[in-house]
Amino acid sequence: MKFSPCISGKCTYEGTHCEGCGRSHEEIAETKKMINELVGYAQKMEYENFEEFANFIGKSVLKKLQNPS
Repeated sequence: MKFSPCISGKCTYEGTHCEGCGRSHEEIAETKKMINELVGYAQKMEYENFEEFANFIGKSVLKKLQNPS
């Protein structure tokens, strides 16, 4: 399956899948939950360099996906 990001202004909430991005509403909800948890963690830690934190998380996820252990 290929990931498809939300398309601003084209999201739908009817049925099982968004007609804008094609993802299931369950997948969208779980993705939002993970993002909110990461944001909450960065806020709890009071990081001032949030861009560096976000870049680190993105690179770490990509590395683990490319080289699963």
